[in-house]
Amino acid sequence: MAKLQAIRGMNDILPEQSLSWQYLERIFQGVVRRFGYQEIRFPVLEQTELFKRSIGEVTDIVEKEMYSFDDRNGDNLSLRPEGTAGCVRAADQHGLLYNQQQRLWYAGPMFRHERPQQGRYRQFHQFGVEAFGMAGPDIDAEILQLAASLWQDLGLTDYLSLEINNIGSAEDRQRYAAELTVFLQSKVEQLDDDARKRMHSNPLRVLDSKNPAVQEALQGCPQLGDFVSSESVAHYQQLQAMLEAAEIAFTENPRLVRGLDYYNYCVYEWTTESLGAQGAVCGGGRYDGLVEMLGGKTTLAAGFAIGIERLVLMLESLHKIPDSALHPVDVYLLVVGDKLAAQGLQLAQQIRSHYPQLGVVAHCGGGKYKRQLKRAFSGGARLAVVLERDEEGSEPLQSLKIRRLDDSGESETVPIDEIIPKLGEFL
Repeated sequence: MAKLQAIRGMNDILPEQSLSWQYLERIFQGVVRRFGYQEIRFPVLEQTELFKRSIGEVTDIVEKEMYSFDDRNGDNLSLRPEGTAGCVRAADQHGLLYNQQQRLWYAGPMFRHERPQQGRYRQFHQFGVEAFGMAGPDIDAEILQLAASLWQDLGLTDYLSLEINNIGSAEDRQRYAAELTVFLQSKVEQLDDDARKRMHSNPLRVLDSKNPAVQEALQGCPQLGDFVSSESVAHYQQLQAMLEAAEIAFTENPRLVRGLDYYNYCVYEWTTESLGAQGAVCGGGRYDGLVEMLGGKTTLAAGFAIGIERLVLMLESLHKIPDSALHPVDVYLLVVGDKLAAQGLQLAQQIRSHYPQLGVVAHCGGGKYKRQLKRAFSGGARLAVVLERDEEGSEPLQSLKIRRLDDSGESETVPIDEIIPKLGEFL
């Protein structure tokens, strides 16, 4: 019988890999806590209509990438392809939004049926932050400040660049789209099949085509900045001033439009050259009309999402994860000899009680000293505590040995009732 395999593009995260994820999660949770954001959790499965309304029916995500199906009741459901729509639905359904200010964060898996590649999978994971009820641009600046704080804590500030753009309101983009379509029709012979399709259904998506020939054809096209309202221009200019005051470097990218229809005013991406072609690590902006679009009251809103796989890949490739985060075991108890297993487990629990910040493993399953010591080294432990009895006997040991698992190999035999203070000296 053939072994079952994971679905293509839906990867297992093994114990050694999960240490990098845990490190990143701890740093992220510390940053959002400092900024006063509260966690919200919502289902991975939603009504398909939620994403059609929010993301836009004429998008790659809705047309090609969603995992959708009819359940036994005949309801059309989809695995969430992104987090903002579900967050808005949950917050509005439970009365968190109207006439209130909320700062929320979430983390979890998302699902899109696209070609798997490095740092990009069909089941992928995101961190997201969403802020509701604030007009900005101060809240936009705060959200970007939060992201900048995360990069600083991770040691990635020098490897990420912020790009921003003003995409105006939905009405502004409709006027611009009409002009852009006329321009694209004059260049139709230079466009690829996808751009020819998008030029009528969603022409702004042509702007961020990765095809060099399409980008060449776009030279001299109308600029979105010439169509946006004075109100959005004022908002954008104030945001730029706030970013400069916060010493957050940015560049303007007039072709940055983001891939979701619900954005308005300012949008942004943090990009890196450390991941090759897939350079976007974090993206977001304002979406003041989304709550109303999904049936709620008009609510001002802004937020971003971070691709966790890409960020982990970046941290690992740049060696930005500290060794301490990759070695969860601090103390390894070697239990050598018959009838010492119970005492070893009891001693390990005693150490955990006095040093709750440490990872303590008591060897189980028996085995010779050298074999157990090898396991202690391979687990990355800093110290070995050795319970060993050469002669036969069932009475508890009265002394044990503490050994540093480093080049010094320093060791000391101590009475067992002095293990707790002595460990403190060794640590």
